[in-house]
Amino acid sequence: MKINPLKIIFTLVVLFNSSAFLAQEYSFKSYDWNEKETTVSVPEKYKNENEVILNRTEKIEFVIVGKTAKQYHLVHEKIFINSDDAIERNNKIYIPFSLDESVLANKARVILKNGTTILLDKKDIKEDIDQEKGMKYTYFAVNGLEKGAIIEKLYVLEESPEFTGQTIKMQDEYPIADLNFELIYPNYLVFKTKSYNKLREPTIDEKKIQNTNVLSIIEKDIPALDNNEQYSNWALQLKLFRYKLDENLLSGGRNLNNFKEFSNNLYTRLNPELDKKQQKAIDDFCATIPKSNDEQEQIWNIENKIKKTIGYDRYIDSKENLSDVIVTKQANQSDILKFYSAVFKYFSIENNMVFTSNRYKIPFDKDFESFENLNELLFYFPTIKKYLTPTEIEYRIPLFPNTIANNNGLFIKEKTFGGVKMGIGEINFIEIPGNDISHDIMNITIDFTQDIENPLITSNLTFGGYSGLNFQPIKDFASADQYKAVLKSIAENYTVETEYKTLTTENDGIEFIGKKSFVLNVTFDGKELTKKAGENYLFSVGETIGKQMEFYQENKRTLPVEIDYPHLYTRNIKIILPKGASVKNLDKFVMDYKTQVNGKTEAGFNSKYTKTGDEILIENNEFYNIVNYPLNQFDDYKAVINAAADFNKIVIIVTK
Repeated sequence: MKINPLKIIFTLVVLFNSSAFLAQEYSFKSYDWNEKETTVSVPEKYKNENEVILNRTEKIEFVIVGKTAKQYHLVHEKIFINSDDAIERNNKIYIPFSLDESVLANKARVILKNGTTILLDKKDIKEDIDQEKGMKYTYFAVNGLEKGAIIEKLYVLEESPEFTGQTIKMQDEYPIADLNFELIYPNYLVFKTKSYNKLREPTIDEKKIQNTNVLSIIEKDIPALDNNEQYSNWALQLKLFRYKLDENLLSGGRNLNNFKEFSNNLYTRLNPELDKKQQKAIDDFCATIPKSNDEQEQIWNIENKIKKTIGYDRYIDSKENLSDVIVTKQANQSDILKFYSAVFKYFSIENNMVFTSNRYKIPFDKDFESFENLNELLFYFPTIKKYLTPTEIEYRIPLFPNTIANNNGLFIKEKTFGGVKMGIGEINFIEIPGNDISHDIMNITIDFTQDIENPLITSNLTFGGYSGLNFQPIKDFASADQYKAVLKSIAENYTVETEYKTLTTENDGIEFIGKKSFVLNVTFDGKELTKKAGENYLFSVGETIGKQMEFYQENKRTLPVEIDYPHLYTRNIKIILPKGASVKNLDKFVMDYKTQVNGKTEAGFNSKYTKTGDEILIENNEFYNIVNYPLNQFDDYKAVINAAADFNKIVIIVTK
């Protein structure tokens, strides 16, 4: 969940609490590309690359005029296009800002191999709608792009200043031949900075511009970092640069934008004293919530009631008080947080507010206090060690978005000093629910006794935790016909797209999320899995567990493995043969692959079988205990992943 925790108020109070201010225009106002340039040289080492960022220049400047602060942001790029894929990727130059923002410059052009320049202007700006995400994109439509061409784009924006923390990506999925970054600011300000993943440290020039510091990073020949490697966290491995305002020498402000002030200010804001009318409204609301002596169940009941009663919309205006939230059944960010806090107080449930980030976008650095890391929110309950996400309607405790777990977070706890309640912040690790929760169980019976050419297959499929979460909410948000179609689509993965004979479900709907696993029961004929070969019948046993992904890694792996969440699969397959029938290839079911991390088996795939009379029992376990696996264990991890795909291909030979 994105929040807006008055991020810049703490900074601006200190920033402008001084009697003297320096006024200036931004220094790169006259910056432009070379209008006469008709050729761009490509370094020899890059001439065979599919795509190269030849130059990336980025400047961010803070300008203070009177008591107004503004930020000016320049980006200028030249990209070498040298493949059909690159042409297809770049025939739309997406504009990463809204056209109704303060856009001071926005231009693009193409320089062809023969020196012809194609200038793109306003008539080339188009819009694209992503219906699935409900988002609108604006882009330059590029025509005439060819191999060997150069795309050049430049924009300058006037923005609200971001003093509380910002991350700049200094690496891309394509090589960068030349990178120049500048942070420009009045010399009475002091910024705290940090470079990541072997990015060089910045230099500061105090003389280039009068009364101004120019912080620079210049890098050359930055290698590409593949953004298509499966099971990885690209954002965590990039060369990154972070900065935030730390001091104001004019006002004497030091250690600005710190988590201590953030914690107490936000706690105070979200835990106001309620008047009698508001407290009465909260009491009446809480009286409708089922009571339980089990704390996790009580929190589940609270979460379920609020999410089914109060509609969340982060963009609506704040209500004057919590009574209005109940009456209108609407709440924005601050309203919903106040509401949860008030209800938890009513039930005397100890909790911490937790602010963190999406680990796939802006990983949380516990050693760099940046408010940029505080844009996602959870509630944490110390007595049961579980988390709740207050605004994501489809989640219920103990499940919450896995993208904000396995990450650090700022835990804000209530403390009382001298009778005054305050918010105290501590950085702790956000544990993700383990594979004891996300446990999928398959119990499959293949019965050949009635018809050896068309065995009856009965599958009982249980999906726990995050796996079940993929299915359970659908029933409450789809029509009966839509839900029926969805179930049919799910079943097709486990019936090899054969029409099923029966299909039933258990524990579907939001009321079971976080409580019980989703269950799919299906029966179908196995004739599509059976082939006759003389006196033998070939049966594809492995396909009964559903389609499995085969993990290919064509190029040398560069990123360590990071998965979404720990999970466990248990598969039991019973094969019932006709009297006197024989079977071959059972040895294929004996498999054992494992990945060890720090001397402990953290991922594995093992399979075995037993034969008793005319029955064969195949037992199979696949597990991933942790989220992160080091690069030097990649081959072992890949073998575990591919073991399921290998199992999927196993065929037995049955003879009457």
